[in-house]
Amino acid sequence: MENRNLDKALDIVSRLITGENVSERGANAALYQEYSNNAEVYDIVHMSLKKLNLNIYEYNNGLFVSAGDNNRVFGYSNEELRTAMGLKVNRELYLAYFIIYNIITEFYRDTMSSTYAEFIRVEDIIRDVDKTTSGIVDKSAGLVMDDIEKNSFKQIALAWDELPVTTVEDQAGARAARNSKSGMVKLVLNFCVSQELLVESQSRYYPTDRFRSLIENYFDDYRGRFAELMNGGNNATD
Repeated sequence: MENRNLDKALDIVSRLITGENVSERGANAALYQEYSNNAEVYDIVHMSLKKLNLNIYEYNNGLFVSAGDNNRVFGYSNEELRTAMGLKVNRELYLAYFIIYNIITEFYRDTMSSTYAEFIRVEDIIRDVDKTTSGIVDKSAGLVMDDIEKNSFKQIALAWDELPVTTVEDQAGARAARNSKSGMVKLVLNFCVSQELLVESQSRYYPTDRFRSLIENYFDDYRGRFAELMNGGNNATD
């Protein structure tokens, strides 16, 4: 192993885990070329990131990383995510996860499809979550929160159903808050923007290359798991 190759590989790893852009464009273009054209550098980068429990993805001639399962150094714990998103309890956090799932499905039905939507708005996600949760809980059955399994999709659906679409404060424009559907969606969208997954322009949210790289690499696995859970643990089909 050449010291030069090791140095270049570790430089790429360092820049990726500190959030820098490594692509064929920009300040780190030379490092991207090293990754693309030098097999030893490529192998060292992948080996190093695997040891750190990080996943690497390539999209549009750029590199992106995400934390692997149970990565306590580079990932978020539930408590850290609640703090980052301004949430109080795990029930709200699980609802936020579900909103993120609906954001994903606005753009991708599956990884073999082209982008489904160019952009999303708060009202688009409210509509989708309403539609997705409408068949989970039968309101006529008189279910209350204590009657259902903790952290189940039924609980998430009821937590969503309890929220008004907007509050008086929201009327002038969607604001991030936990006390309405529009506020919860705005909280989640703000978090996605802070993670460089979406960019906002005139109340429209567009997917970034980072978002596309993550979704197109592992969306199918998570989509199948969500479908299974929503069907009570049974294997689901499209």
